[in-house]
Amino acid sequence: MGWMDDAMTELRPWIGRVRTVEDDIGMMAVRRVAATFNVDPESIKRGQELPPHWFTVFFGETIRQGELGPDGHPNKGIVLPPIPMPRRMGAGRRVEIMGRLRAGEPAIKKAEVADIVPKTGRSGDIFVLTMRHTIEQAGKPIAVDTFDAIYRPAVPAGQKTTATVASKARNDQAWNETTQLTNTINFRYGAVTWNAHRIHYDGDYTRSEEGYPAIVSNGGLSMHLMVDAALKHAQGALTGYTARLVHPLWVGDLIDVRGEPQKDGRLKIWAADKNGVLCGEMDLEFAPKEASA
Repeated sequence: MGWMDDAMTELRPWIGRVRTVEDDIGMMAVRRVAATFNVDPESIKRGQELPPHWFTVFFGETIRQGELGPDGHPNKGIVLPPIPMPRRMGAGRRVEIMGRLRAGEPAIKKAEVADIVPKTGRSGDIFVLTMRHTIEQAGKPIAVDTFDAIYRPAVPAGQKTTATVASKARNDQAWNETTQLTNTINFRYGAVTWNAHRIHYDGDYTRSEEGYPAIVSNGGLSMHLMVDAALKHAQGALTGYTARLVHPLWVGDLIDVRGEPQKDGRLKIWAADKNGVLCGEMDLEFAPKEASA
């Protein structure tokens, strides 16, 4: 890992850096998020508490067009560390929820570079970037969202990515919820989160430059739909969850969220594609409603 150790000389000073992003949680933005996920937009009023996981769709970075790289992400070193690998994909996530955002009231996100780790694995050299987002509103913490992104080398021209190995999802679920990953929900999610990563809308780029067979459905969308499904089958107030994405989903495919019965405030769920391939796993924790205020 000699060259990676050299790269860490430049990257290490980024660890601990914090960037603050403001968001007014404006009513029009809130209503667009609601419409994207089949919630009546007019049912949400100013000052109303939003669903516990909606903080993940706000605080998009307002990067100027000229500062975007060829993949649609901000150029290296503007928002995120200049990790010298071109492909970035989300992986694991650990979320603590202490409150809920209120519609129409200003909030902030403190984005901290928590760690950068070079690794050599089955698919070659990678870097793992860990970010920690702390969400605050009215001076109170709402959530702490810690997540990992994996950086990989470019795919040689004409080759396919070998980043993931398919495995079958369990089929012993107590319940399931299925959502079609249509072009429209993919577009709307990318719009409300201000996500310009080209693998989520540019098929030619996705196939030729990143080696995927089709447009990649956004991992954040998958996690949002998984929490949506869990909330339909759980009692109590969501206080946190851990999540892991293990296989891409493609736009035009479907996500089938499956779950066990809730037990002792915990709920285990997983997601499969149309072929029954395991795509993600999540463990959620809930508190009794009366204890969550």
